[in-house]
Order: sequence, then C-alpha cells, then structure tokens
Amino acid sequence: MNYALHRYRSACGRLDLVARDYPATRTGAPVLLLMHGLTRNSADFEPLVAHLAGDYRLIVPDQRGRGLSQWDDDPAQYRPEVYCADMFALLDGLGIASCAVVGTSMGGLMALVMQAMRPGFASAMVFNDIGPVLEAEGLARIQGYVGPGTAMTGWTEAAARCRAINAAAFPDFGAAQWMAFARRTCTQNSDGSVSFAYDPAIAQGVAGEEPSVVPSDLWPLWDALDALPVLVVRGALSDLLGRATLAQMAQRHSGPYSAVEIARVGHAPILDEPAALTAILAFLKEHLG
Repeated sequence: MNYALHRYRSACGRLDLVARDYPATRTGAPVLLLMHGLTRNSADFEPLVAHLAGDYRLIVPDQRGRGLSQWDDDPAQYRPEVYCADMFALLDGLGIASCAVVGTSMGGLMALVMQAMRPGFASAMVFNDIGPVLEAEGLARIQGYVGPGTAMTGWTEAAARCRAINAAAFPDFGAAQWMAFARRTCTQNSDGSVSFAYDPAIAQGVAGEEPSVVPSDLWPLWDALDALPVLVVRGALSDLLGRATLAQMAQRHSGPYSAVEIARVGHAPILDEPAALTAILAFLKEHLG
C-alpha cells in the first residue's frame, strides 16, 4: 500500500495540509476521495485501502487539525464548509474534476455539502454510518469524549483509552484490534507519550445544542443527490444513524441506491468487515468499472 504524501495549501491559504495519494496500477482508473470522521485521519482508511489499492487511485486527506495537516489557530474554522473548500483545493490542485467519494461520519456530511457546492463533482457516493439526521444519543456520546485530554504513557494505554471510548461500537474486538485502532487514531510524541492525532480545539465544532460541525436541515442536500449512485453502510449498533432515517433515505432517493447493515458493529464500521467489503466492492465495480 505505497502512497505519496501530497502537500498543498488550504483553500484559505493559511495552512499546510496533507493527503495520501495511492496510485492506481491501471491506466484510466477511477479516482476515489476517502474522507474520515471528526476525530480520525487518513490512517482510518488503511483497512479498506488494502482492498482497493491498485484498482483505483485513492486520495485520502488529513482534514485541517488532524493527522499531518496543520492545526488551525482559529477554531471557528473547524466546520464543514471550510473542510469542503479545502477538499476542492486538493482536487483542483491535482487536476481531478470528478471522482467517487467514500465518507465516514463527518466525511459523509462533507460529501453532501460538496455536492451542493459543486453539483456533479461526484460520480458515486458511499456513506459510512451517516445520514441527514444525527441521533441525539450518538451526538451526545461524541460530545462527551472529543476535546482536551491528558497524554497517554504509551501505546498500551492508548489502546485501552480507545477501547474505553469505543467498546460499545466494537464488542468483538480483541487486544490486537484495539492496538491497531490506536495506531491509526493516535500519534506518538517526541517524549514517547501518545496523544490522539487531532487538535483538541475541534471540540468547539460539536459543542452546544446546535453544533457547527453539523449543517442544519440536511434533507434538501440529500434530495439534491438525485440520480447519483449511492451506497449506505450502517453499523447495526449505531447510535448516530437510526434505522428510521436509513429507511427515509431510501424512500427519498430516485437513483441507484443500496444499503448494508453490519452486524455487531456501531459507529462507525471500519469498512473491512466482510459484509461492508462485499457491498463496497460490488457497488464500485457496478458504477465505476
């Protein structure tokens, strides 16, 4: 899974941002833009990339304030429309006019906003455990753990911290899986301690009763997808994407639509689960070739 680190300037011109660029092994291969969730980074897609690399060109960014991308000294800029402008700066800089999108949680919300900002930019979309309605229970859970926290002494403690936060979403994970989760989610500091790989100030975007990271009235954005091919992946234990919302998403979508529910997984599936992989690979083959 070799990739090049692509460095570029944010849309506002203030920040240095980074994306992984995995090359395709076939000429003319479709491009996929993979966008992570609120507290994650490009490493979050490594399990899925292992099954897609080579067949597609994969562009996997670290959003501002995450991973290797620069933190923003203005926390008010940690909001979807700013992230989306950064994504268009990324795509435009790479000469990519159109691509398919895989969006996990916040990344899926960004996909909705991006299509509204630039209709027709996406050729197909995969939404990972996200929809036009966010359940209050899941939003409250996220608000409860995002933000400042003490550094962890090492990777063993990091894995334990990740388990404490996410155990309900992955009840079948063992020690090795939690360690892999921590390695994708955290970063080691110069003194050997380990921290989550995001700017704690992103918590401001999910604070309060009307978080700025969640655009209001998302149903019109969903309806605007119109005939676009869409796949929705939902964790059966999800506390953020409800089954009623999932049913309404299907009813309101006029184009090709499919959905898959991943047993014994909550928010959000890793996307290497057999059911998720089967659905994603078949969807991409059918609509991208």
